[in-house]
Amino acid sequence: MKPYEHWLDDPRNVKRLWYAFLVVLALTVIAGLFVDLHPHFAIESWFGFYAAYGFITCLLMIVGAKALGLLIKRTDRYYQDDERHD
Repeated sequence: MKPYEHWLDDPRNVKRLWYAFLVVLALTVIAGLFVDLHPHFAIESWFGFYAAYGFITCLLMIVGAKALGLLIKRTDRYYQDDERHD
């Protein structure tokens, strides 16, 4: 077995972390059943609303960042082309 330089280099540890994160996320959503959230709008009282809202918002930010990257992307030779004009 190959010795790993860092504990995160071992794929088994990464898989364990994913499972741990999923358990924590599930427990957080389940905790919503036992906590009075004081919703301001009716939709906020739905079970799992905040988890779904956070997930959808994260996805929209990723899509927006990808779109912005396509909009402001420069060529690989951007700085080389600039040096020829001096």
